[in-house]
Parts: sequence; structure tokens; C-alpha cells
Amino acid sequence: MGLGNSAKADAWYRLKDDSNIDSPALLIYPDRVEANIDRMLQIAGKPSRLRPHIKTHKLPELIRMQLAKRIQKFKCATIAEAEMAAAAGAPDVLLACQPVGPTARRLAELAAKFPATSFSAIFDDLGAAQRVASAAFGWQLTLGAMVDLDIGQHRTGLAPGNEAFDLARSLNNLPGLRFLGLHAYDGQLGIQDPAERRRKCDEGFAPVAALVQRLNEAGVRVRSVVAGGSPTFALHAERTGVELSPGTTVFWDAGYSAKLPDLPFEPAAALLTRVMSKPSSNQICLDLGHKAVASEMPHPRVIFPEIPDAVAISHSEEHLVIETSRAGEFAVGTVVYALPWHICPTVALHQNVSVICDGAVASVWPVVARVRRLTV
Repeated sequence: MGLGNSAKADAWYRLKDDSNIDSPALLIYPDRVEANIDRMLQIAGKPSRLRPHIKTHKLPELIRMQLAKRIQKFKCATIAEAEMAAAAGAPDVLLACQPVGPTARRLAELAAKFPATSFSAIFDDLGAAQRVASAAFGWQLTLGAMVDLDIGQHRTGLAPGNEAFDLARSLNNLPGLRFLGLHAYDGQLGIQDPAERRRKCDEGFAPVAALVQRLNEAGVRVRSVVAGGSPTFALHAERTGVELSPGTTVFWDAGYSAKLPDLPFEPAAALLTRVMSKPSSNQICLDLGHKAVASEMPHPRVIFPEIPDAVAISHSEEHLVIETSRAGEFAVGTVVYALPWHICPTVALHQNVSVICDGAVASVWPVVARVRRLTV
């Protein structure tokens, strides 16, 4: 409720004239985005420590905004995001999903297509690394390689022990690859209590630091450790020799605003929706279905700053029915603004975003990397 009341007070998301915008629409506010990038830089201390994840926005314009702030390194989740970043001028791109299937070849093809960009990838499997190395060697290229570590999320990666040590040594000797270091993502630590978040973060990173020391002593140089996500960004910033890879920080969202109130970022994206129908005296139906807002989590999937008592009743492909004591104030066709709980998959649902400056649409940006493959 605190988020809703605060947003209602300034209504930064409201347009002067929203009558000509089709709904549902995703709105981006570049002045707020820039302020969030500045906060990222302030936490990191210098641009060279940042490797922001671009899965949140998938927009070349956002890459260029960060390049203008002297951020040179980026992290991505898909081959399309990697190509988009390179085409936007990113000097250094890390693919943070192990390349499998045709992606091994496509990554090498991207490196050949964009020689000004250094490409790298993460690995937890020697066979996958060998296939990428073979593709790179065939193009007479060298791609960067990092060992992907599991530090508590149990999704991908190796525990930071003997198996990870052995893989790092193997990567260090593969023609076509250049061993760069370690990738340690702790996205499971969206813990509201800052002290507990810090404790868990330090606990998870301790074996990573030990592995770094062990590899360096064995003559396997660890050039970089890419660590953390948005929740632990500020904590890893306190460590030396760590690259920081927050993603959601550029747009922020209602979920992180609620769970991580100690972090200084502000929402820079909103959804514009309209009342489609009024099924009862205390309910309104909005055109904000699964196809317009991330729906992988339980409700609330959006927050309505100006309807703080809204409760989701049903949600389907094109419709969201909410219950509110103020339903009588909303005629069919009324515009309602919402903040997505999870912005990253919400962006991927929209082909274009409307860019809002001074309360009006200044331009429309295509969400270039929402596809799985661009040209390679």
C-alpha cells in the first residue's frame, strides 16, 4: 500500500493526453531510466565495474544510454539479445546462458559479424564448451569462457568446488576459447530483510572467493568474477575484483519496490490499460491480460497506484477483473495506469514501447530483442 500511496502523490506516470494510445501499452520514462542508471553507477563506483543484464529491457536505445555513461560491458540471456547489443555498439557481451544446439555456431557467427565486440559465454559442461570452441576455431576466432557456478539457486552451474576447478582448467586449454573467470548468480536472494540478505549473500560467495584463490595459485588466471543480480548488487559492489550485473535496476518494478525498499531505484515503466467492462457494481474488467503483463507469479501481478484497494478476481489472456470499492468511478473506456510486479517478462510481451517525455509520447521503440533470433 505504501508504494501505491507514494505513486498517487506525484502521478509521474500520467500522460497529459492518453486518448490516442492503444491499450494495453507499455510506457517507458527515459528521464527516470537515466536516474536509475546514475544510481547504478553511484553504487558501482565506476563504469568499468558494471556489466548490466539487458534481459530486462531488450532495447538498443537502453544500450546506447548506458554506453553514453561509459558502461562498456553487458550481459544477456539470448543470442538475439547478444546481437542487439553488438549492433548497438556494445564492446563486450557475455551470454549468460550456456550455448546449446545451434546457438554454439551462432555465437561464433556473431563474433565474426561484429569484430569490434568481444563475445563470451558461461559453461558448466565441458561438452558444450568443446562445441563452442570448435565453432570459434572454425572461424579462426577466440571467444571468452567463464565457469558458471551454482551458489544456491540450483538452476544451472557447478558448485564452487573440485568439478568447477577441473572445468576451469579444461577451458583454459581449449583452442578457440579464452578462460576469463567465474559467473556466480544469486537471483534467489530477493530477501526483504537487508541483514539476512547480506548474510546469505556473503555465505554464498565465500566458496567462490576460495575457488578464485585456488585457481590463481594453480596458474589458471581468474581475470573476472561476474556476480549477483539486482537484489545483491549493492552487496557485491563492496567486494574488490567483482563485475556487477544488475538488470531490473534500469526499470525497477512493483515487486522489487515492495521486497527491496532499502535499494534506491524507482519505477521507470508503467502500463496503460482501459476499462473494458463492468461485470458488477464493485468490479471492473481491464484489457490487461496474460498477453500484456507477466503472469508467472501469484497475484498481485500489477499494482494500481490510484486504486490501492484493488484485488484481482480473475485473469485470462486478454482480461483482468479487479474488485474495488471505487468501481463506480470508472466508466467503460476509462484509462487506468498500473505498475507491473515483474517488469522483465512484461517487456518481452510487447512489440513496442511508448517513450514518455514531459507527459507525452515522444517516440515509439521496437522491443528488438524480444525475438529468439535476429539475423544469424
